[in-house]
Amino acid sequence: MQRTEIKAALGLAGDDREINVRGWVRSRRGNKNVSFIALNDGSTIKNIQIVANMAVEGEAQESNTTYFTDDDLRLVTTGSCLNVTGRLVESMGKGQTVEIQATEIEVYGTADPMTYPLQKKGHSMEYLREIAHLRPRTNTFGAVLRIRHNMAMAIHTYFHEHGYFYFHTPLITASDAEGAGQMFQVTTKNLYRLKKDDDGHIDYSDDFFGKMTSLTVSGQLEGELGAMALGKIYTFGPTFRAENSNTPRHLAEFWMIEPEVAFIQKDELMDLEEDFLKYCVRWALDNCADDLQFLNDMFDKGLIERLKSVVDTDFVRLTYTEGIDILQEAVKHGKKFEFPCNWGDDLASEHERYLVEEHFKKPVIMTDYPKEIKAFYMKINDDQKTVQGTDVLFPSIGEIIGGSVREESYDKLMSEIERRGIPMKDMWWYLDTRRYGSAPHAGFGLGFERLMLFVTGMQNIRDVIPFPRTPKSAEF
Repeated sequence: MQRTEIKAALGLAGDDREINVRGWVRSRRGNKNVSFIALNDGSTIKNIQIVANMAVEGEAQESNTTYFTDDDLRLVTTGSCLNVTGRLVESMGKGQTVEIQATEIEVYGTADPMTYPLQKKGHSMEYLREIAHLRPRTNTFGAVLRIRHNMAMAIHTYFHEHGYFYFHTPLITASDAEGAGQMFQVTTKNLYRLKKDDDGHIDYSDDFFGKMTSLTVSGQLEGELGAMALGKIYTFGPTFRAENSNTPRHLAEFWMIEPEVAFIQKDELMDLEEDFLKYCVRWALDNCADDLQFLNDMFDKGLIERLKSVVDTDFVRLTYTEGIDILQEAVKHGKKFEFPCNWGDDLASEHERYLVEEHFKKPVIMTDYPKEIKAFYMKINDDQKTVQGTDVLFPSIGEIIGGSVREESYDKLMSEIERRGIPMKDMWWYLDTRRYGSAPHAGFGLGFERLMLFVTGMQNIRDVIPFPRTPKSAEF
């Protein structure tokens, strides 16, 4: 018989139709007369109740009812996988409108109740990270992963509907887009017998690519090449940072969304950032209602209200200098920050969240940062002190988007590269975009997991990606 997904089954009428469902047992309870099995197949956070009537010795059995023995259900334990056929009927119990009166139960896979790690009790997030290969079966991570899928769909749909082209940038690169140097090296060399030149430097001439290569930290630079030909593109793929940071906001492997657009200026870039984020949040509210409600009830009582507030409000737009003035005024009136907030300082998360959550009480797009704390490719303003950066700050998160207008002038870009001493020997191709048909352009980067943190209300970035990669941790 053809299988019906549990999400679809729960939307049907309980009209005694025959139905087949398959999934994993979340729990089993009952008495000598009946067993109730909560079954979930991942299609929804909701379980469907399987009712198995038990054969009781000495009691009469109705001819039109299927009965099961204890031996029949001996292997039906939490975590086991079942194939169930039965009749879909109206449920008399609370919490569900329909249930299945089982006529046949087949155990696809057993789960030893003595060793199965996910019993019906609360588990800490720390413990679940240790069993990340099984945690997708929990309510929490089932919800998070379904929302993650929907956010990916929202991103692709938004850009497709707005005429962008999905542009695939390389994961292996010889360039460091951020100039930070925190990259994972890629090599086929024998690390125990490294060939070196006369100066003691590693000779990469016999390596696979003939030069030192690494995993990308960003697809932006290659994305700019695409924008200079296709007009507007976006990348959406994994990026890597070899940053030894063990915070709830950092991963060594994460996903980035990076649109690059030709012929737009700073105001248009900010319009894009705001419209894009609102679209994604609205998509979550429209398509993930059950999962969001669960996370709202279990983890973050203000989650749904906060999501709605982002969709329904205009983002504040202010300069970095104005933001510093507000922060310093707050300090004068007794506000204490752990980190300083003087002009020229890189704002900490506590500063960003103060502006968003306490001062304005809405998202903020901050612009015109000091050039010394921003990347080399950002367009410098006429004051020669600030650049046209556009960072979006969100409640609970801080910075969720980092964007800027890119410097299109070859001479100005080279001047900044030389001033900073950035090695560009492997980036002649990037500079060619400023030599041949340069154009005004802008773009931004959004960390997908940062977006997921906001949309789910989870507190640790390791809990919004299936298999987190962090320092000293590359399991699964």
